[in-house]
Amino acid sequence: MTLTPALPAEADAPAPTPDVARLSLTDKVRLLTGATTWTLHALGEIGLRSITMSDGPIGVRGVDEDATPSAQLPAPSATAATWDRDLLGRLGTVMAGEARRKGVDVILAPVVNLQRSPVGGRHFECLSEDPLLTAGLAVPFIAAMQREGIGACVKHFVGNETETDRTEYHSVIDERTLREVYLAPFESVIRETGAWSIMAAYNEIEVLGEDSPATAHRTLLTDLLKREWDYDGVVVSDWLATKSAVEPALAGLDLVMPGPGGPWDDDLLAAVERGDVPESVIDEKVERILLLAERVGALGTPFEVREGDGARVRERDAGIPEPDSAAVRDLLREAAARSTVVLRNEGLLPLDPSTVGSIALIGANAVKPFVQGGGSAHVDAPLLSDPLEALAAAFPRAVVTRHRGGSTSSGAPEVEDAALIAPDSGCGILAEVLDARGAVLETRVLASAQGSVWLTGLPATAASVRLTTAIALTAQGEHLVEIAPVGAHDIMVDGERVSHSDHVVGAEVVLDSSYANPEAVTLRVQGGEDAAARLRIELQVVDARAFGRFARAHLRHLAPEAGADAEIAEAVAAAAAADVAVVIVGTNPETESEGWDRPTLDLPGRQNELVRRVAEANPHTVVVVNAGAPVLLPWLDEVASVLWWWLPGQEAGTSLADVLTGTTEPSGRLPWTLPAHTADVPVPDGIPVDGRIVYAEGVDVGHRGWDRLGRTPAREFGFGLGYASWAYEAVSAASAADGSLEVDVTVTNTSERQGREVVQLYLEPVEADAARPLRWLAGFATLDVAPGAQGTARITVPLRSFQTWDTEAHAWATPHGTYLVHAGRSSRDLRVSATVTAPQVGDGPTP
Repeated sequence: MTLTPALPAEADAPAPTPDVARLSLTDKVRLLTGATTWTLHALGEIGLRSITMSDGPIGVRGVDEDATPSAQLPAPSATAATWDRDLLGRLGTVMAGEARRKGVDVILAPVVNLQRSPVGGRHFECLSEDPLLTAGLAVPFIAAMQREGIGACVKHFVGNETETDRTEYHSVIDERTLREVYLAPFESVIRETGAWSIMAAYNEIEVLGEDSPATAHRTLLTDLLKREWDYDGVVVSDWLATKSAVEPALAGLDLVMPGPGGPWDDDLLAAVERGDVPESVIDEKVERILLLAERVGALGTPFEVREGDGARVRERDAGIPEPDSAAVRDLLREAAARSTVVLRNEGLLPLDPSTVGSIALIGANAVKPFVQGGGSAHVDAPLLSDPLEALAAAFPRAVVTRHRGGSTSSGAPEVEDAALIAPDSGCGILAEVLDARGAVLETRVLASAQGSVWLTGLPATAASVRLTTAIALTAQGEHLVEIAPVGAHDIMVDGERVSHSDHVVGAEVVLDSSYANPEAVTLRVQGGEDAAARLRIELQVVDARAFGRFARAHLRHLAPEAGADAEIAEAVAAAAAADVAVVIVGTNPETESEGWDRPTLDLPGRQNELVRRVAEANPHTVVVVNAGAPVLLPWLDEVASVLWWWLPGQEAGTSLADVLTGTTEPSGRLPWTLPAHTADVPVPDGIPVDGRIVYAEGVDVGHRGWDRLGRTPAREFGFGLGYASWAYEAVSAASAADGSLEVDVTVTNTSERQGREVVQLYLEPVEADAARPLRWLAGFATLDVAPGAQGTARITVPLRSFQTWDTEAHAWATPHGTYLVHAGRSSRDLRVSATVTAPQVGDGPTP
């Protein structure tokens, strides 16, 4: 099927394909809005079954009703740290298998927005601050999924690097910066993989002479994406991002999600009948959806859509490896270990299990590792490999003890299941679904409040839900109880009203993620052997439009504790008595999530104090940083060894054990810059000013900005020591006929162990040009080399790496000049160089 890009109303449209021509206008328009939150409409007369979408990229959750576990990958910022195209391809294959296992056709992943500021809430969900690295890793991930018949939905198009006011702000980006930086990863993945769908973002975009919502930006969606890039995939809105019918339809949006409802469900048919939107525009959108259906195997033999069967979904495939199978676990374990970055190692690592008699495992994140960020990327894994158990298995001669060393959370933890007492039914929570008059429509008993109390699948007449339970307060002393309701509510504790609100909320709580982090009512109550806090909570039923109807509240409980002083003292004493101390510090679910940006780069709680005191007590201290985005490490150069462990996913413990023992070399390299001080960060935040975010740094994003400003980070972009040592012997370069550059870099593994090196290439103009970065990443490759042996990496530097966007000609140009091609271990550890001239090719658009 050949598609013509979206056309303006006045242009002649191509004749519709036979399938489209035989459809009624009503059916065609119906196909352009989701049938449910995650599925598209079926149309049996042409053999179109429903297409199912699912969130990613940390795993494939499936539709809301799917309670089966999902393979939980390391966060994208972690997998990017491998700089390993092959590994990203293998992870893409696992994602495709998970999709097939769960009956999913399209995964809403990957995110190819850039990590413009380290405080961005979805920083962990992005790959890198660098456009070339982002594209280089997204391409094999997408290609692997689509080879298996699973579509990728690349997101969020475009200028969507901030969570603060994410549905309202205007991204203001100059033409050259837009082309060279923020569009670059999107262009690469579309040209190289033909990504089958792309998601238009929530924000508005002031670029290329047009200021419009991303879902209605005609210059971007039609002129650039569909015409210039010849894109034949589906442009889908972010969920509930589309605000009107006519403008997005004419601009090039193809599919409004979720459904039912929304502006196209309500008004698009009438807009066509009024003549505001030509039917040819509708036909072109339907052609794209049918092409997507053809690609994912959803278009075939006609069938009858029976009553109530309009949301037919892909059948689950048998024989796909389960998320806890050995094959999946081994790959995720490898990925988490390979992604780990050695920030410092004064000869302590790797540890020899035969010589370690005792290990003190310390830190709140050692007790409860933070394995995935919050928001739409969340999946429920089949298991969590516990660090204590994994270290005990990896060090069979060692006694491994665990000590929290103080809490890092500002609020109370979730209520333990065993502490919930439902009336007349033992453990749990009694949930009564009520109509508007207060009559009970149905009753449920909930076994757990983990994550939250979240009731869905409610009757159409449900107006509120009444929760009745008690929290056992068996320990003597003061207990902290937190109740965080979503929307209008009435909260009674021990017969007394403690909170009441008549403020009814709707879909906005989903868009701003406040449903996941609502304001809490905090209570301090005395406990005892038989004491309990009796709760009665009445919650509104939230009508979140196409997200469905639900009632939600968070219940949290903190029992009396020894306190941070006592816990830190206990941890320090344990460290002093152990052969090795392993301190796991990091962020937590309060810190990194979709829906909000971080207010600070500091580690939460008293973790810096904990590290310094443990390291003082035991010089054999390994600090493991469990975070997806940068945090300040003021003690970084004071301790023996420091590892950046990221958000490692389900194989947290096994991967850490493999790194500490050297079973797998931690060959990770930073895909972003680690600051030493907040004041040094080139883009300290993404807070809108008067509703606008101006990308004033231009093309100097990430490490380029650090170079431009002459600031010294704690660790630069591309940094990572690994366990092997390397000598860079030579670099040579030769021009290819297509204008690219073939570069050979020879390195020697000077250590006594097998090693993996990430060879990085940077271009630097010999004659400085203030309009261009001082230097920029131009290529990379991973290389496995035996001890004492040499290896040569061949890296292609594409013509685009030499080019700039000419804002007068509105085309790519290749400035003449001489460049240094640096090969090295990071953006500031450049070992060997060669001099080359700019390719002598015709200017203009290049593929």
